Amino acid sequence: MQQKTITVVIDENGNSSVDLEGFAGRGCEKVLKDFQGDDRAKVRRKKPVFFSQASQAQGRQLKSGG
Repeated sequence: MQQKTITVVIDENGNSSVDLEGFAGRGCEKVLKDFQGDDRAKVRRKKPVFFSQASQAQGRQLKSGG
């Protein structure tokens, strides 16, 4: 099983950021939502690995569907 890491940084102004590593697909969104609670994100950025995993998943779907 891949190691999962959650890094939360709070700066001197009270702004916070969350960095998730080792999560895939909807699991990442669920964990972020659990941390976020009712707060709203000002900025959301997906890492390049998110897009590479999404394209790999699409490739698997296409292969299994054909």
